[in-house]
Amino acid sequence: MTRKVNVPILIALVSACTAFAQESPTATPPPAPEKSATPSPTPEQTPSAPPTRTVRLSFVPPPLEGTISLGIYDGSGKLVRVLHQEAELNEFTIGADALVTQWDGKNDDGANLPAGKYHARGYLVGHFTVEDLGHAMTLPLENNATANVKVKLMPNPLANDKRSIVDLGVGFDSDGSYLKTIDELPLFTVSETPNLVRALITKKSEKSVDVWQDDGTLIHQFRVSNVDKMMAFDCGEFELK
Repeated sequence: MTRKVNVPILIALVSACTAFAQESPTATPPPAPEKSATPSPTPEQTPSAPPTRTVRLSFVPPPLEGTISLGIYDGSGKLVRVLHQEAELNEFTIGADALVTQWDGKNDDGANLPAGKYHARGYLVGHFTVEDLGHAMTLPLENNATANVKVKLMPNPLANDKRSIVDLGVGFDSDGSYLKTIDELPLFTVSETPNLVRALITKKSEKSVDVWQDDGTLIHQFRVSNVDKMMAFDCGEFELK
């Protein structure tokens, strides 16, 4: 006997199997191992030090006992560094036939100066004497007290120069007052009076000057003698790279 096949039921059964097969989860591959998030170390970059700009200066000191003030000047003749102020001989390196010192290429504020030509020169200051003349009632008249006075120096026999002339002025800072050249090179301490507000200089004679200083309350007068006991010297021109 032939059995009849119920077609709608067969189609529904096949459809159900197909749907089941589609909904069955597929096998998920295992996750790949995670890579390390830590980057490989790189060598540290050490900043390179700025180049050294040391300039070696040597000079034969004038044949006179005293202290040395030495300045560095730029191409226009402006003082850019007070290298030594009232220095003793033992503050220099003593070479075979000269005194030796060094300059780092900086100005008085510690800033590097541009490359170029510079000049070094100074003075050997002999034994000046300072006399305290006490308090003064007033400052000298303006026409007698000037910014600087001219003083004849002892000739330096090593330089074969004539008897030169220097313009001396007076300056002051927090440490007191001092004699200086007209281009601001300090030469000799007059007093250690702080808080000065004004200082003037007058010429007493060919060998002495008077310094007047004011701290805003009192006026004081000093006399500096033997100011002619001084010799100039020159270290020459050199190039800063």
